Amino acid sequence: MLNTSTISPATARLYGLEPNALVEITSPYHKQETRFKLEAKTALAFEAMAAKAALEGIHLAICSAYRPFDRQLAIWNAKASGKRVVLDACEQPIDIEGLSDDQLIDLILLWSALPGASRHHWGTDIDVFDANQIDVKALRLIEAEYIEGGPCAKLHRWLKENARDFGFYFPFQRGQSAVSAEPWHISYFPVSQLLLPQFDTHELAILLKNSDMLLKDAVLTRLNTLVDGYVRRIAKPE
Repeated sequence: MLNTSTISPATARLYGLEPNALVEITSPYHKQETRFKLEAKTALAFEAMAAKAALEGIHLAICSAYRPFDRQLAIWNAKASGKRVVLDACEQPIDIEGLSDDQLIDLILLWSALPGASRHHWGTDIDVFDANQIDVKALRLIEAEYIEGGPCAKLHRWLKENARDFGFYFPFQRGQSAVSAEPWHISYFPVSQLLLPQFDTHELAILLKNSDMLLKDAVLTRLNTLVDGYVRRIAKPE
């Protein structure tokens, strides 16, 4: 079991360890209502934005919201062990056999955060899709689904024009982060901008040392650089 006794209760939420400060909202998920956890102000803003989008025929739905540390750890370990597909920067599957630890880390981080370093831990960041256009079970969360000709293209255009009015923006944009562009990932800036400066690389290192994360030693050796590139380096709201 992960030992979190050395992590301050005040900052535990930054690393996906404290969901109690969050609220639940419902969103369509595979033709049924599913409850997702979000930070309270983020939830209110999202519901208002979804109502506005609905007036234009867009069903703004959530496919991922708050994600705890353990869930992010499971995603990481599945990719590091080859049980889950690893994609390159062009969204093509990669054969990880023969890769060095550092090469594999860099590939995983293109699309998946380190456990404890995901913005989804904060409850301010959401992956969204248009439930009128695609069922979540068919959704792959790749760029082709959000550009012209894709099922979520209208949603993406609408978000680019309207998300800022509700406090949301796209933190992962091409050339502005080491993370690949994610046109499905929106963040509630009024709250997330306050949380990022509180993120402590030393606390993250303690968490990872006490976890059963694969590639741990190689990650810890480069942790400062990885946090700078994949956590702190993000796009700014327009």
